[in-house]
Amino acid sequence: MQHATAFFELDADALKAWVIDRGMPAFVSKQLLDWVYRRGVIDPAQMTDLSKANRDLVSHEMRFEQSLVRRHLQATDGTQKLLMAWPREAAARATGDVSLPLADATPGAGERETECVMIPADGRKTACVSSQIGCPVGCRFCASGIGGLEGNLTRGRIVEQVWKLGRLPDVERISHVVFMGMGEPLSNFEAVTGAIRTLNADWGLGISARRITVSTVGLPSAIEKLMGFDIPVTLALSLHAPTDELRRQIIPWAEYSTIPQLLEACHEWFRATGREITLEYILLGGFNDAIEHAEELARLARSIRANVNLIRWNEVEGLPYTRPATEHVHAFQETLRTRGVNVHIRASRGRDIAAACGQLRHEARAAR
Repeated sequence: MQHATAFFELDADALKAWVIDRGMPAFVSKQLLDWVYRRGVIDPAQMTDLSKANRDLVSHEMRFEQSLVRRHLQATDGTQKLLMAWPREAAARATGDVSLPLADATPGAGERETECVMIPADGRKTACVSSQIGCPVGCRFCASGIGGLEGNLTRGRIVEQVWKLGRLPDVERISHVVFMGMGEPLSNFEAVTGAIRTLNADWGLGISARRITVSTVGLPSAIEKLMGFDIPVTLALSLHAPTDELRRQIIPWAEYSTIPQLLEACHEWFRATGREITLEYILLGGFNDAIEHAEELARLARSIRANVNLIRWNEVEGLPYTRPATEHVHAFQETLRTRGVNVHIRASRGRDIAAACGQLRHEARAAR
């Protein structure tokens, strides 16, 4: 079977080697990078500064998109969400294999799906991307883990999400990226860090490292590994509860590490990188949103260099939680503020398009 090379899987050096290997001048690699990442063009026929022979060769031997967009929804607040389908044949690859069968260009019944979201706010255009198909963590409140983990996304499939979000109407350019979509980013470490290199590189999408956030449910060893990564991204810890007892009720992976161990890893992160941690805390009505929970969370946040993001839970059909009342959310925030914690309430975006993590995929599957 004839194979095509997936463009987004390649860094600048690998693309240059690919070009030279096919008898083209080395500068063609820079032309390709410019067309795709600067001009947003992926049709070789439109790459007019390439010779006709080189356009034909690239068209025949390179694939620029691995996914098909199954649904594109736009919310009243400007949030846009994509449900993207990937060929099942290669969905679980995380090995850097960039050769994909041309016959898989149109996924069918064997495809797997992920989501990504573009969130506009305060002049920013933030891409919230997935790192895995499904999720191994299985947080009780999250639609992403329903059905478990189906596979890892490759470096290129992560980059492709950001690129496609940047080509949506009224977007123009993605300014920030958060790994807060489907999956646990640090359990797909090589693909995620490889994607970050492309997102950050001058030859790639050129997004500042400080504007790239990796969100993790938290394993101390994984946080320690990320400390050694040479691109200074921001780290967010999905805490979601102020005690181990409460946290283990909603996060199965909380069995593997205690909150004190996680906070020690966060302390070491700050000591090694000088970058403050963001503690993410999803508020579940009647479960973890009481004043005593806020008081305990304040104590934890003040033990390290951290800020807190409060997230109101978006309803997911079939899950046994409720969205907290607005007055409870503000009382929770005020309790933290009076104790000296830098805390923000994350705006609920795209509620009319099932923008919560994994929600659109879950609803689409339920409707089939």
